[in-house]
Amino acid sequence: MAEKIGVRKEGEIYDLQSLATQEGEAIYFGDNDPALEIIRHSCAHLLAQAIKQLYPDAQFFVGPVVQEGFYYDFKTSSKISEEDLERIEERMRAIAKNKHPITKSTMTRKEALEKFKDDPLKHAVMSRIAGDSFSVYSQGEFEDLCRGPHLPHTGLLQHFKLTKLAGAYLGGDENAEMLQRIYGIAFASKEALKEYLFQLEEAKKRDHRKLGQELGLFCFNEDLGAGLPIWLPNGMRLRQRIENLLSKALLKYGYEPVRGPEILKSSLWQTSGHYQNYKENMYFTTIDEVEYGIKPMNCVGHIKVYEHALRSYKDLPLRFYEYGVVHRHEKSGVLHGLLRVREFTQDDAHIFCRFNQIKAEVLAILEFTKKVMEVFGFSYEMELSTKPEKHIGEAHIWEQATTALKEALEEQNISFGIDAGGGAFYGPKIDIKITDAIKRKWQCGTVQVDMNLPERFNLSYANEQDQEERPVMIHRAILGSFERFIAILTEHYGGNYPFFIAPVQIALVPVSSDQLEYAKALQTDLVEKGFFVQLADKNETLSKRIRTLEKQKIPFIAVLGQQEVAQNSVAVRDRALGQQYSLSKTEFVQQMEAKMQEVSF
Repeated sequence: MAEKIGVRKEGEIYDLQSLATQEGEAIYFGDNDPALEIIRHSCAHLLAQAIKQLYPDAQFFVGPVVQEGFYYDFKTSSKISEEDLERIEERMRAIAKNKHPITKSTMTRKEALEKFKDDPLKHAVMSRIAGDSFSVYSQGEFEDLCRGPHLPHTGLLQHFKLTKLAGAYLGGDENAEMLQRIYGIAFASKEALKEYLFQLEEAKKRDHRKLGQELGLFCFNEDLGAGLPIWLPNGMRLRQRIENLLSKALLKYGYEPVRGPEILKSSLWQTSGHYQNYKENMYFTTIDEVEYGIKPMNCVGHIKVYEHALRSYKDLPLRFYEYGVVHRHEKSGVLHGLLRVREFTQDDAHIFCRFNQIKAEVLAILEFTKKVMEVFGFSYEMELSTKPEKHIGEAHIWEQATTALKEALEEQNISFGIDAGGGAFYGPKIDIKITDAIKRKWQCGTVQVDMNLPERFNLSYANEQDQEERPVMIHRAILGSFERFIAILTEHYGGNYPFFIAPVQIALVPVSSDQLEYAKALQTDLVEKGFFVQLADKNETLSKRIRTLEKQKIPFIAVLGQQEVAQNSVAVRDRALGQQYSLSKTEFVQQMEAKMQEVSF
């Protein structure tokens, strides 16, 4: 029974897709995407019905299912606060118990306009829908335009929770009126809801914005502007350690470091197509009566590196990488800590190769990706996006490029989904999605085959017959941006970073001033070997200093007292093992060096 999904009625199991017209009593749903979409869609209407009962003047725009659950946009003359969510949720439960049948009817556009003539939000909804037929779902006294499907009755909705209140512009247009939005979540089972709520609490504890402040990683200052992070010393140590590890590995994989300017003439962005298709996300300025654009991507700079010299087939593949700072004009409403900023640094690389080299290059990227994800403790999945309806290039070229990506994934034994028609207009791509410690999925890296930019910039190389051929360009990012990845990494570890990237790896705590000279000598030795070391010699009690260091989640705290000086040793507090032990100073340094050697890409 557990593998079936549907409503049980007199021993029969109904398919979820037909639930809009079926009635049922006892119910079992599986927590999979098709089932959840119907549950959550129905729960959105339950939310709207509760709002209408509590706030009779409420008018409703849309209430879709989204990745994090569902929401409804509406307006009312009443001021609703977070404290009101519990009251609305209680009303939802009361309505659900009444088991209102959920029924569907249809009407023409003319009938719908007349029926909702006093509701401008309904007119706004209908203006966005083509055709002359509208479906309306009713439950009790509530009804709304909706394409469905829905559950047979409200009594089947039991495991839900309202999660937050927000503002939202009508239709996402910042020039339109502001509506209120309530988010919620719903599941098929009590256990799934309980697990999700636990995950929400964990997410609050692990919020990178909170930990970033507590651990001294980064900050924002409105005097500088929104979405522009300031990296503090601890954050830069963490970031540089990751950058250095990647650089060492990339050189081993045959990449060459390059750097393009952060501001380029707009004529180049016109050639690339960004000016026509991405202009609203860019920043521009005028210098000597010539317009320049601040780069939102690094690809044009790398194209200019390619163009710098004549290229032969013997040179290919060429692999350029850059930790390139880019700027994008994000709306203020979507800025979110380091996850969504206006200035960020991509771990960007572009590979220029021959068409028959695509597969080998993608194989190497996938191998590298696997090592990176294993080191950071992420599980991951991949998705292959194929030719969209609007695209450039011939069909057989698309087929060959897509086949190369598919075969590379299969040879690496990577299970992958297919997003049919989800590729970029210029080529197929692979998206890398990682899963963190509390089972959230994040879009990070990408591998994109580009047949467009080499054409736009007329790139070429000399083949074996000394004739010009067009190279293929592969865009490659594994982490995505350092800002976003560090935000995800911080929440994944809850700030308890592994030793090899910890912003402070070792804290030395002299018990009194008598041991300060010994501590400073050990600090000098460790710093010379490349460790991040903090000397905790404030004029505070020993216990207070240790508590402060433990809150900073430092992997190793070495307490140095009279005995340690006498025996040339250290008393170690090991965060990972949750143990305390003593080592000679030589053994301790050797242990630290060994731990640093454990990790490589």
